[in-house]
Amino acid sequence: MSKIHKVSGRGIPLVGGDIDTDRIIPARFLRCVTFDGLGQQVFADDRQQLNGNHPFDLPQYQGANILVVNENFGCGSSREHAPQAIAKWGIQAIVGESFAEIFFGNCVAIGVPCVTATPEAVTQLQQLLQQNPQVEIIMDLGTLKVHGGDLTIDVNMNEGSRQSFINGSWDNCGQLIANHDQIRTTAAKLPYWQWDNSAIA
Repeated sequence: MSKIHKVSGRGIPLVGGDIDTDRIIPARFLRCVTFDGLGQQVFADDRQQLNGNHPFDLPQYQGANILVVNENFGCGSSREHAPQAIAKWGIQAIVGESFAEIFFGNCVAIGVPCVTATPEAVTQLQQLLQQNPQVEIIMDLGTLKVHGGDLTIDVNMNEGSRQSFINGSWDNCGQLIANHDQIRTTAAKLPYWQWDNSAIA
């Protein structure tokens, strides 16, 4: 299973509160059969309006994998396409002041940890990334700290979600593979299930 203790890399600051899922991935892109390609459309309307000046278009933030946002990020409709689009762009973790509950849950389900910090700490981190886009950012779920250059901030995550990342239990497919033998044994005992041993290698 995929255990996530730390996420490190470069950060991208996205300033502004109440950024909803309609802005993260506009509704016209929800008709996709798979999530492949959604990363190219993340913040599509915002990026078009800013004509190349959106953080996701600026050259200094290309390849960044830690997103830093403000309050109530991911509010609005509960579409799972929103965290999928962010992840497909390359984001592996998010630091913010607060997250909409369903957005947070959808992020956990795909292995993208979201931690919260005070508004002052988030602003400090965003300003650091604006001044030095190349600084290495480390999100440590073990110590609940985010480090960047000389800056260290305290972050929070509910303990259940934090432990699910640390022990890998967020990964439902990974759990199924890891517990293959137990699942096979249990399924064989079910009176309404005809088990075909040839179906599993």
